[in-house]
Parts: sequence; C-alpha cells; structure tokens
Amino acid sequence: MRLTIGYSYILLLITVSSCGLFAPSAQKTTTRSLTDAPYDAIIVPGVPFQDSTWSKTMEARVKWSYFLYQNGYTKNVIYSGSAVYTAYTEAKIMALYAEGMGIPKEHIFIEDRAEHSTENVYYSYQVAKKEHFDHIALATDPFQTNSLRSFIKKFEFPIALIPIIEDTLIQYPVPTPKIDPSSAMVEGFVSIVERESFGKRLKGTMGQNIRWKEEDLKTKRLKKKYGDRITN
Repeated sequence: MRLTIGYSYILLLITVSSCGLFAPSAQKTTTRSLTDAPYDAIIVPGVPFQDSTWSKTMEARVKWSYFLYQNGYTKNVIYSGSAVYTAYTEAKIMALYAEGMGIPKEHIFIEDRAEHSTENVYYSYQVAKKEHFDHIALATDPFQTNSLRSFIKKFEFPIALIPIIEDTLIQYPVPTPKIDPSSAMVEGFVSIVERESFGKRLKGTMGQNIRWKEEDLKTKRLKKKYGDRITN
C-alpha cells in the first residue's frame, strides 16, 4: 500500500514538473493575457495562514492581485480557500489583507469551499458565473499556474492565466497592512491531515473530489467519467 501511494505521488510530481517544463514562460503568458484586459474578475488561490502572519507565497499572490486591480487589469478579485491545514479560512485572510491594501470591499469576493488548487479554480469559477463575471483569469505564482494549466484546458474553462512576474512585483510599491485575523478563524477546526488519508488528499490535488455542475462537463466522456459526482 505504501509503495502504491508513493509511486502515485511520484507520478504526480513528474506530471506537474512536465507541465512546467513545456509551458510558455510566465512573462510571455502574462503579457499575452494582459492584452485582453480588463477582466471581470481574477481568481487567487489560497495558502495556509500560520502564527498570525502571512507566508511569502500568500504575500506575493495578494500583492499581485492588488497590482492587477490598481492598474485596471481586473475589476474584481475572487479569493479562494477554506481552512485546510490551519484554523484560518485562507480566502478570508487574503480578503482582509486586500481590503487593507485598498481594494474596495465591494470588489472582493470570497470562495471558502476549496481545499485543493483544482478546487480553487472550479469553485471560484462557480462564484464568477453566479456574479455574471464572464471574462476571468487565474492570477497566481508561475509554479501553480503551470500545475493548473492542463486542468483548465482539459475541462475547457474560459479562464486566462496571469502568472506573477516577480520583477514587476518587486518594483511596484505595495503596502503591507496589519490585520486582525480573528474573523477568519474557524471554531472546532480539524486539519485535513487528520480528516483525510494521504490517498484521498492526493486525489483531491488531482481534482477527483470536486462536486461538478453537469453543464461544466462539456463532453459525453467527461459526463460519464464524473457522473457520480454531479450535483445540483
């Protein structure tokens, strides 16, 4: 059993690495995507918030969303992420930072269901459809962009890619606000590590725990494959 799980994990790493190896550069992808701006909304996936401070990864993603909003590349921002590894709802933490930076609250949307990056994309896509945001993009770091590129392509989601350009972010003055994270804390929190086996978490990473809307499965093959997880 351990060997099987380990082998599957290795295959996943190889797949993700291959996506990055053959994908266009972040600079080229972002430059191309920004020619189609402004977007109705961008999707920003979450990352765990620990010890009352944000990680470098969360900081970069939120500041990139601020840059895109301030420069008119997007009208709204959807922050995505549940309380997964820590007791703080990732989307709410990012929204607090974004509002503190200066993004108006009415242009901030929260998706707090996702526990994996594929779910960040899909459940945020559901938020976008509900809000009638037709022109949307994923805005995150280059590694995560490349790991999600094939998922977006496979299901034909109308989602552009705007990976972070580090040099641009370094040169752009972005405030670092102080926040009170208490409103994002979940009482009775139980980490996903305690709730789910490694195998189930691995499946979640690959998008196999998603509850689908039938209209988003665009081919008979996909409807047949994921039919047992279609929900209304």
